[in-house]
Amino acid sequence: MVRVSSVRRRFALAGVVALVSAGLAGCSATNAITTQLDYAPSDGVRATLGDVTAQNLLIITAGEGEEGALQGAFTNAGRDDLTVTLTTEDDVELAAVPVAAGSTVLLGGSTGEIVTFASPGAPGAAVPLSLSTGAAGAESVFVPILDGTLPEYADLVPTASPSPSATPTATPTAEAEATETPSAEPTPTATPTAG
Repeated sequence: MVRVSSVRRRFALAGVVALVSAGLAGCSATNAITTQLDYAPSDGVRATLGDVTAQNLLIITAGEGEEGALQGAFTNAGRDDLTVTLTTEDDVELAAVPVAAGSTVLLGGSTGEIVTFASPGAPGAAVPLSLSTGAAGAESVFVPILDGTLPEYADLVPTASPSPSATPTATPTAEAEATETPSAEPTPTATPTAG
């Protein structure tokens, strides 16, 4: 014979489980699941311009007052070739990067399009940039500036081009001078003449 109290406990437990499950399911019904949203998973920023997505944009520099290089990528998910134009907050055009339909163009690194800044600022700051395409208008983003402190960015720090140096002149060593000096010829001695 089954006790009535154990049956009631089972029904009560099942009811509590159902209420908790409904309550937890309600959280996702009223709040967006953030892992399903587009976001920048790295140190850079992300922007969308119609069919073009700018991904992981960041600037790498050796330090304040040094040259900086833009890193990241542009992906064109559309059917038309587009050009992404990058301008500073002073409306100075930095670059125009063509992005073919259905392709991705890398920025920086050893194989990407090179976009440089004379002096973007100090690591830790952000540079306002405007990205635009003819089809989708413009989008402003604040691009972070990083240096080579993190190992994954160490190889991306722009280095100054070596300036041509003067051709060194060879200076002979003491040993070379000793061998190159002509040896002294014996001076003729006077022989006495009988007289």
